[in-house]
Amino acid sequence: MSGTKENTLLAALLLARGKVVSDERLTALLWGWNPPKTVSAQIYTYISRLRKRLGADVEFVRRQPGYLLDIHDSRLDLAEFEMLGQLGGAALQEGRHAEAAGTLRTALGLWNGEALANVTPQLAQAYVPQLEETWATVLEQRIEADLALGAHQELIAELTGLVAEYPLRERLRALLMTALYRCGRQADALHVFYEGRQVLSEELGIDPSAMLTDMYQAVLNGNPDLGAQSRPGVDVRVRVPAREGVPSILPPDLPDFVGREGLVKRLSALLHNEGTGDGGARRILITGMGGIGKTALAVHLSYSLRESFPDGQIYVNLGNLNGSPKDSKEVLIGMLHALGDDLDPGRETLDDLVRRYRIAAFDKRMLIILDNAVGDLQLEPLLPNSSVPTVLITGRTRMASVSEANTLLVDPMSDADAFLLLTAVVGAGRMAECSREARDIIAHCAGLPLALRIVGTRLAGRRDWAAAARLAARLGNPRARLDELRLGDLDVRCSLYASVAQLPPEYQTFLSRLAQTGRTAASAAEIAAKLMMPVENAEQMLEALVDGALMGVSGVDHQERLVYRLHDLVHLLALEIAEDVPAAVRTSSSPRPWARAVSKMTTTPVRLPSMLGWSSSVCQ
Repeated sequence: MSGTKENTLLAALLLARGKVVSDERLTALLWGWNPPKTVSAQIYTYISRLRKRLGADVEFVRRQPGYLLDIHDSRLDLAEFEMLGQLGGAALQEGRHAEAAGTLRTALGLWNGEALANVTPQLAQAYVPQLEETWATVLEQRIEADLALGAHQELIAELTGLVAEYPLRERLRALLMTALYRCGRQADALHVFYEGRQVLSEELGIDPSAMLTDMYQAVLNGNPDLGAQSRPGVDVRVRVPAREGVPSILPPDLPDFVGREGLVKRLSALLHNEGTGDGGARRILITGMGGIGKTALAVHLSYSLRESFPDGQIYVNLGNLNGSPKDSKEVLIGMLHALGDDLDPGRETLDDLVRRYRIAAFDKRMLIILDNAVGDLQLEPLLPNSSVPTVLITGRTRMASVSEANTLLVDPMSDADAFLLLTAVVGAGRMAECSREARDIIAHCAGLPLALRIVGTRLAGRRDWAAAARLAARLGNPRARLDELRLGDLDVRCSLYASVAQLPPEYQTFLSRLAQTGRTAASAAEIAAKLMMPVENAEQMLEALVDGALMGVSGVDHQERLVYRLHDLVHLLALEIAEDVPAAVRTSSSPRPWARAVSKMTTTPVRLPSMLGWSSSVCQ
């Protein structure tokens, strides 16, 4: 495409990733400090030309105070590059060097030529340095992975050229020194350091960083660690063994937990009791819809923080297979056994068990995970009466026994995290071969990790990647989507219906009627008008659906009213219920798909494939 201004406008909108770019910002990127008087007309002309040249695959949307670009199913190489870079970087950090090298090499293969060629100087100045830094970081990580795999001899020529081109990048110098040292060229490695020290002094007036200085000392002293190499395919992550006599009954961690960086950081801070500001009981709640990854997050963090709980970690699932709460006596007996309390269950009342449990847990630096809690009444006898033990609770609704400051809401995964998760299940190489179908599949899973794991596991077992196109097409049919999101006893429909089943009948009816009005986000007043009911009643029921993790609040409208929206997959389930409830549930001898799933959920024991972990609730 010719035309620097058109290229600049297109690049600016693509770099905004679906967000509005204001007219003022576009003007600055197109003309700098000297815009013409006909700015608005010229921008409109460029937009019109781009619409004609790009066709219906993308959509230029006028939205005050500017424009946004919706690329729909089109590919954006930068987005794929960044996702693969994140995945490869995570694999490198965790010691999976062969996977990291392959993923990062695939990412770098998407980078062709100069970034943002044929754009205005203003746009290049604003974005090119950031893009080039991202590229250089991915390149350095790929070289580091290759070094760990023993490719030091092959890398010397590439690194020598890169250091000459980018003399101020100290990490590249350190990698070149490592490669030279491993090839027995200690003097050459030291020369690279001396040369770098001179360049840094002359160009910037600074000394080498601690990283480069430490590398110099390691080479100078012949540090044996500098010659160590990881063997391909070896996972070097270290697990802290449990101390003898200390309870440690966590379920297995997911081996491919990815994403959720913000939640992981915040939960880690809460588990370390950072920023709570009070000396009260340490209670933390993770809440969100079914299949959203509450248990996976709790278990993953528990493993990484074992050393913070020297008196042990106890996990208890508070829910039965059909979603009903377990008996408190049964739960307490199991917890007391884990704590080493020898008791006679037949002779103990509930009050006796609560007393013994609180004595056993008193002032113990331990973590207690109460998974799938349904409410405060269920929790009350299971909470220690000391502020030393930390209690981590997961459930689908907020609870009064946990403050809002210690409550984490798990939202659907972003597209980037969903890509990472699907890639972790399927494999980076095969994902790169079929990225377009993968984007469709991710969109149909609507950020629900359970759905992503189901489709990822189905695809991983099929060598023919045409299966991805077929599955994407079937998921594209809304009436068949929930049928496809099922693998053995893992079933998105059943997971979501467990929340619906807890609602009173009138709320279930409201949910089904609401679904028939569409998925457009709306306020309580707008929904009340559609359903011809009082606003107060509509708001009460909407808030109950929010509390039950079946609906989200997406913001406020221009009148400062809360705006509600159903999750895509909850919407499909509610439409199915609208077609079958109540007659099919009460009288039909051949229930509809959702009814069959509910029946299966309440009567069939769950036995999961070992590759998926220990329980459907652990899926991210």
